[in-house]
Amino acid sequence: MSLHLTPLADSEPGASSRRLAWLAAGADGVPLGSAFLRLFTKEGQEHLAELEIAVHGAERRQGVGTRLLDAAVVAARAERRRSVLAQAVQGSPADLFLAARGFRGVLALTYARLPLDDADLAAIGALVERPYPGYRLTEWAGTVPTELARSYADSRRAMDDMPMEGTDYGAVVWDVERVVAAAEAVAKRGDLLHTVAAVDTADGTVVGFSELVVPGDGLGDGQHYGTAVLPEHRGRGLARWMKAASIRGAREQHPELSGLCTDTADSNAPMLAVNDALGYLPTHKAVEYQLDL
Repeated sequence: MSLHLTPLADSEPGASSRRLAWLAAGADGVPLGSAFLRLFTKEGQEHLAELEIAVHGAERRQGVGTRLLDAAVVAARAERRRSVLAQAVQGSPADLFLAARGFRGVLALTYARLPLDDADLAAIGALVERPYPGYRLTEWAGTVPTELARSYADSRRAMDDMPMEGTDYGAVVWDVERVVAAAEAVAKRGDLLHTVAAVDTADGTVVGFSELVVPGDGLGDGQHYGTAVLPEHRGRGLARWMKAASIRGAREQHPELSGLCTDTADSNAPMLAVNDALGYLPTHKAVEYQLDL
């Protein structure tokens, strides 16, 4: 097959990454596939790149994906990246493609969805209203309030020991600037960020959080971005409390929303148990792959 790759560049790099891209087209100029390589730029992750490859179903098994992969790998090496990550639905063509080309599976994920029309909102509301001595809930839309910004950024270390199995993900360094930039990025693309946080009443600091991103029109499905509790405050049910409050808030503020989606590492038994208790139903499995350069 005669194939031409056109390199592209992201004109608007993000606060923590920038992207390279390639468009694959046939001799007639018809697009056949594309690849996007996200290059992380923040301290602690400068060694890392993330790859997405898409090939039209009718054009698979003709070398399109391989050419796109080769171009992305050359670029990743030129950028002095140590690892390239890519994700595929378990058993999909992408799953087989990555496994056959030197990528190794490093993390198994379960995706789940809560259909809001079927959710037991009474039980969820009861969870939210239960007393949790020593803690209170707070929530906000968009960027974190100034008075909570520092402790919220500090609370992001709750994700540091998130099960990543063999993934060379590096250390994500969070500060107030990064927290604000992440919220602004969600708003810029037209989505709505809702955050529920658990606050230690003894000193007023944030000790856990649960983030939910909802489409700007309030339709379709929302996506949980992260739920975590600082190690010294675990074992008290705070993750379930916050996620329950997030569910209730989504239903009240966006009555047309269909469901809430989440993904969790198979090795993260506590969060899988939280999702199960709240009524989330598994939809599919995925594999996080890594190519060592």
